Amino acid sequence: MAARSAPSCHLRLEWVYGYRGHQCRNNLYYTAAKEIVYFVAGVGVVYSPREHRQKFYRGHSDDIISLALHPDRVLVATGQVGKEPYICVWDSYTVQTVSVLKDVHTHGIACLAFDLDGQRLVSVGLDSKNAVCVWDWKRGKMLSMAPGHTDRIFDISWDLYQPNKLVSCGVKHIKFWSLCGNALTPKRGVFGKTGDLQTILCLACARDELTYSGALNGDIYVWKGINLIRTIQGAHTAGIFSMNACEEGFATGGRDGCIRLWDLTFKPITVIDLRETEQGYKGLSVRSVCWRGDHILVGTQDSEIFEIVVHERNKPFLIMQGHCEGELWALAVHPTKPLAVTGSDDRSVRIWSLVDHALIARCNMEEPIRCAAVNVDGIHLALGMKDGSFTVLRVRDMTEVVHIKDRKEAIHELKYSPDGTYLAVGCNDSSVDIYGVAQRYKKVGECVGSISFITHLDWSSDSRYLQTNDGNGKRLLFKMPGGKEVTSKEEMKGIHWASWTCVSGLEVNGIWPKYSDINDINSVDGNYVGQVLVTADDYGVVKLFRYPCLRKGAKFRKYIGHSAHVTNVRWSHDYQWVISIGGADHSVFQWKFVPERKLKDALHIAPQESLAESNSDDSDSDLSDVPELDSEIEQETQLTYHRQVYKEDLPQLKEQCKEKQKSAASKRRERAPGNSIRLHFIHGYRGYDCRSNLFYTQIGEIVYHVAAVGVIYNRQQNTQRFYLGHDDDILCLAIHPLKDYVATGQVGRDPSVHVWDTETIKPLSILKGYHQYGVCAVDFSADGKRLASVGIDDSHTVVLWDWKKGEKLSVARGSKDKIFVVKMNPYVPDKLITAGIKHMKFWRRAGGGLIGRKGYVGTLGRSDTMMCAVYGWTEEMAFSGTSTGDVCIWRDVFLVKTVKAHDGPVFSMHALEKGFVTGGKDGVVALWDDSFERCLKTYAIKRADLAPGSKGLLLEDNPSIRAISLGHGHILVGTKNGEILEVDKSGPITLLVQGHMEGEVWGLATHPYLPICATVSDDKTLRIWDLSPSHCMLAVRKLKKGGRCCCFSPDGKALAVGLNDGSFLMANADTLEDLVSFHHRKDIISDIQFSPGSGKYLAVASHDTFIDIYNVVSSKRVGICKGATSYITHIDWDTRGKLLQVNTGAKEQLFFEAPRGKKQAIPSVEVEKISWASWTSVLGLCCEGIWPIIGEVTDVTASCLTSDKMVLATGDDLGFVKLFRYPAKGKFGKFKKYVAHSTHVTNVRWTYDDSMLVTLGGADMSLMVWTNETESYRERRSCDSEESDIDSEEDGGYDSDVTRENEISYTIRALSTNIRPMFGVKPHLQQKEPSVDERPPVSRAPPQPEKLQSNNVGKKKRPIEDLVLELAFGYRGRDCRNNVHYLNDGDDIIYHTASVGILHNLATGTQSFYQEHNDDILCLTVNQHPKFINIVATGQVIQQICQGPELPAELDTTNGFL
Repeated sequence: MAARSAPSCHLRLEWVYGYRGHQCRNNLYYTAAKEIVYFVAGVGVVYSPREHRQKFYRGHSDDIISLALHPDRVLVATGQVGKEPYICVWDSYTVQTVSVLKDVHTHGIACLAFDLDGQRLVSVGLDSKNAVCVWDWKRGKMLSMAPGHTDRIFDISWDLYQPNKLVSCGVKHIKFWSLCGNALTPKRGVFGKTGDLQTILCLACARDELTYSGALNGDIYVWKGINLIRTIQGAHTAGIFSMNACEEGFATGGRDGCIRLWDLTFKPITVIDLRETEQGYKGLSVRSVCWRGDHILVGTQDSEIFEIVVHERNKPFLIMQGHCEGELWALAVHPTKPLAVTGSDDRSVRIWSLVDHALIARCNMEEPIRCAAVNVDGIHLALGMKDGSFTVLRVRDMTEVVHIKDRKEAIHELKYSPDGTYLAVGCNDSSVDIYGVAQRYKKVGECVGSISFITHLDWSSDSRYLQTNDGNGKRLLFKMPGGKEVTSKEEMKGIHWASWTCVSGLEVNGIWPKYSDINDINSVDGNYVGQVLVTADDYGVVKLFRYPCLRKGAKFRKYIGHSAHVTNVRWSHDYQWVISIGGADHSVFQWKFVPERKLKDALHIAPQESLAESNSDDSDSDLSDVPELDSEIEQETQLTYHRQVYKEDLPQLKEQCKEKQKSAASKRRERAPGNSIRLHFIHGYRGYDCRSNLFYTQIGEIVYHVAAVGVIYNRQQNTQRFYLGHDDDILCLAIHPLKDYVATGQVGRDPSVHVWDTETIKPLSILKGYHQYGVCAVDFSADGKRLASVGIDDSHTVVLWDWKKGEKLSVARGSKDKIFVVKMNPYVPDKLITAGIKHMKFWRRAGGGLIGRKGYVGTLGRSDTMMCAVYGWTEEMAFSGTSTGDVCIWRDVFLVKTVKAHDGPVFSMHALEKGFVTGGKDGVVALWDDSFERCLKTYAIKRADLAPGSKGLLLEDNPSIRAISLGHGHILVGTKNGEILEVDKSGPITLLVQGHMEGEVWGLATHPYLPICATVSDDKTLRIWDLSPSHCMLAVRKLKKGGRCCCFSPDGKALAVGLNDGSFLMANADTLEDLVSFHHRKDIISDIQFSPGSGKYLAVASHDTFIDIYNVVSSKRVGICKGATSYITHIDWDTRGKLLQVNTGAKEQLFFEAPRGKKQAIPSVEVEKISWASWTSVLGLCCEGIWPIIGEVTDVTASCLTSDKMVLATGDDLGFVKLFRYPAKGKFGKFKKYVAHSTHVTNVRWTYDDSMLVTLGGADMSLMVWTNETESYRERRSCDSEESDIDSEEDGGYDSDVTRENEISYTIRALSTNIRPMFGVKPHLQQKEPSVDERPPVSRAPPQPEKLQSNNVGKKKRPIEDLVLELAFGYRGRDCRNNVHYLNDGDDIIYHTASVGILHNLATGTQSFYQEHNDDILCLTVNQHPKFINIVATGQVIQQICQGPELPAELDTTNGFL
């Protein structure tokens, strides 16, 4: 049976044996429900001692290392390690995520603490600066951040008696922090003479500014404010790891194994020495202690949890045990009982009861244990050791039967034969030894042949064969007991294996990825009865496959919980459970096997929500039984929106060209033209790769997008208005519930989402900073306050915004495959769905993160590609359209039903008050009832139904429908072919807007005396457009090939069209019927031009470097222009029709005589004197100025000169349309610039009377019509053009003072060395030897305190006198403005100099100072509001050293404090 799909059975985590005691402290607490919360591996555990039951929180993706309990004792915060670690705040009742805090720390989160009212959370990172961060955890927002210390911080706590105060401690330091605004300011604790400077491990805050801290030497240090006032010596005999404050007092736990209880004034109450109790042992070390009432919880270094009742303190109750530190590899199950055996590098072997969830036996061995096996009758237990020996114990009393050492290297695997006769022992030295059990384990055979260490062994059912795997992944078979290698394929075929634990072999091929040789699967175990296979790998994942799985890349279900390497995995004897063990987390996980069930039974094993992209997911590999993707969808998934140069790169590129800029600025350049253009109408709609991007506004206008423009179309007046805030392709559009605002997302390196008003066309909010490359989907919440967006980066990041504030609320990785749609829940603003390639995910906001749950398909179908999605009539109901034409109906995360809706993909879906409307690739619009049970009506989009008032022609029947919207009694439909149609509910269809279909558009020609133009495109159509008020497509003709150029004859009757196969045709300009066609070239025809006057000749330029000249009257080729070294790009005739000007791809400007085609060499000076009939050239002295400074990275693709020879319009590769004064002599001419096209503007043409400019966007397929506004005509309005890039001196320049100030660089000054040369060593540095490579100080921020050397401790130091600033002479005026103000009704003035804010009393001449800045103040302002009298803000220079936001200081001048 091929493993085409993931198995339908599941694993459910039932029990975790262990507790993380090593390298962690203070991670064990009682919750409000008297349950115990702690963590192990990557799982948060809530254990109920009363019911002996565990609940699990599995929102982490790596080892949890810190935990804090909320003051309500219900919520828990946990922090993990990892490259991008995050904090989860979760509910201990429901074990569901409440909030996720991410994107700040790196490496890991070492400590966590809630404040008194539980509103804020502080965290400490494991990065090099041990960053301290304060969070508003409910909103997932960081409030403040500061570098913590240069060395490790072990504990942090809020001062519960002083607001906004915190204390942190760690290696040789304690710091007292105050939070003011968003600034965290530390003060180091002063040890003074009272105690030695040493490492502080834990702390607790008390009343009256007192802080108690536990030191490494076992003393307790008592602090008042920041000063050490006394020490309680010998509180413990070794380091104090944990301190817990409660209503009764304090509890401390130390390395000496003692718990001490203290009253509220830290007087001792009692001591409990766990080492002396019945369960105690030498070396017991306490890592965590929690005191509640008469119960004390204790967590130890060796993974035990004790509960002590105070009045029976000598009888601690052991409630959890696990393996100690050291890797855990050995795992075996009892053949007849529900028991599991584990052995570890901690040298202990333990037997666990799978029914009672308890440790029932433990035995310590002499050596670390690496493997284990129980014989067939359950009497003997064999253990393989790291030193090459193995030991056999009796299971019932753990006494030794035999100890044998035949090898010097570690034993990796051993197994008893099914008949109990032999024991096979696999060693690191690549040999397998066979021992006879009955002969007191005498060696009876040896298997040799492996070239690497032995990793796995399996016996055949008849005990006659043994298969082995080695470290190279090689599988060998041996005959037993002698050990002869079996090579005969026939002999191999007949073998039936008693167990399957090998990772190599035909039956388990599917556990390996398709195209990978990685060796990261550590263990496998086959369940023959259930036909499933369980695997364990290096990534902390346990997977379930079908068995056998023969084809590589089989589907699977995966389960997380272990943090890193899962070293071994086994089924229990009756296949009820799976046991997995973690190498580094040394935990034992017990999973309940849930066989295949119907969906309703499976509700309790719904995929648990998880931040990590896993937990009962299907695998990532392709489903081999999914039908091929629909061609349209496949095409769309292959689109990439990456640009070689993004518009954001332009300032940087211009910066690199500064030298060019300076040389150009020194020359006088022609000013920009007086004319300007205004966007008037766009023919086009982006349907080929977008969906659901077409809506009615509040007042019945239509909003959609094309290229980089948001368009509002008035269908009554046939006019358009434009939102021009974007600078690259818009990929998605959503409308606000009130239908007055629109959100659009664009392509870009740091792409933005714009929210804008459809009435004023002004932006309301621009959101950026969290996506890469582009934004492909957006949606508003039902209340309109929030916005969800999806990026096109590799993870398809999903971001939730408060768009009015411009604030990111939550962010999460969406999917590695493309996401097509995001939809927010209309009933619950915190919920949303995303849908895409094999993807349907239900999200819930949790603080700064989003928790995603994959849609559960069950037996109803398979994971299909979803193209659209909407919510239904309740918050739980959702509907999605698939790539196969079905509509899926979801309740919560479960697929309830599928309905066949269309032939081919369902691209668009819209929810109505009482029903739905869908549109698909089949060109049909379908109306449905509210449960998708009945299709009420269908509308097919056909040419025959087109109403007379249509603005164009429908290209084909049943075009693929990409967008549907309802309103104002009509159905609005957007098609893949770039058409927008309005369907009346009674049937007739009106075409409103259309553009070219997918494929680049290059060919453009304007009519010689009518306001019409022709375009030809790679979509194989030739079209005629009316540029007058009707703005419609007049005619269209399908061509056999795509085309790149076209031209009207001078009389306007004929139209020449150049095609991509090297042929060209002449058509009747009215009917578009062929007049004549020629095919003389093999490559693209790139330009085509009639000679002026009677149009006797036609010049045809091709990509194979030739220009052919044809006599139009005789229809014969009369000349060929040769001599170009590259493809031809542009041709122009002179007014006499005797000379051709030619541009080539190699930037050559050539001239040929017509009609013979003889090449002419004409000096540049003479070229200017020639009168040209048209100018579309981009080369030559006359248009030298049109090339930008960054000409190396962008090409000017097209130009066109007005008939009065005054204004030259150009189009370039970056999507800019520019106007230059003609001739544009001299480099880098001045221009007016317009952005509307997204990328390459492929062609520009003025109409016959210069009243309009027509431009083509290559990739955006749009035809834009601009009106030409002359200087006299221009109204006083904000111009939507940008002036040119560089300004020269003649534009006014700068006053010399302003120039000097403009050139000041504060960063350089702040980083410079001393102003005057200094010699010698400053006194305070003289004691230590300055190192050679010591760098000069880099800023005037206070230097980090030196680490005290041990021999300085306790030495008497001279007291340092304090200096007090009395008077400061000076005022910063040379480079600052508006920085002197009156205060207190004119009695005082406030100003600044150096790093000091000065309040100067005019009557007395005295000064008071604000001295919290540590570098030059550059600006000052006074709050004018009557509520905030005397509040001043000042801003300084600083070298950025921390990731947090830097805000100016605010000071109150009445007392000089912040």
